[in-house]
Amino acid sequence: MPSDQDQIAALYLSERDRLQRQINRRVGCPAAACDLVQDIFMRLWERMPLRCCGDPAYLTRCARNAAVDHLRAEKTRRSFVDGLLPDQYAAAPATPQDILQARQGLTGVDAALAALPERTRHVFLLNRIHGRTFAEIAAVMEISERMVAKHMARAMAACQSCLAAE
Repeated sequence: MPSDQDQIAALYLSERDRLQRQINRRVGCPAAACDLVQDIFMRLWERMPLRCCGDPAYLTRCARNAAVDHLRAEKTRRSFVDGLLPDQYAAAPATPQDILQARQGLTGVDAALAALPERTRHVFLLNRIHGRTFAEIAAVMEISERMVAKHMARAMAACQSCLAAE
């Protein structure tokens, strides 16, 4: 007796083309139709054992529902994209003055970080540049998490005062 896996594989091979054609007529995209058929069979696979899943009427209904759901989702995406204004697509290009101010700000922050004690600077870089948590930093540097928090507060205050001075 064939296993459930063999049954679903045979069902997929026998019904795939018909379901893809049916869905493609509705959605107008062969790639989407192929994806939707695979989704249908993945749901069937998850619902093992097969009972009425081999029924062509059941599969046809699944295909119809998948196509309708896909079209609804596309309509929602399209209405969202149509509602966007052109200036919402991307940031405005930076002016030369903006670029200069950003470079000066970075130079100031670099100077503020260079003026910090080495351990404080190291904690700041591990957290903000390398994405390490306070617990990870504490373990590596063999200090308490509270001390890591104090070093971070000191570094953040230095950066904020540097930026506020500009």
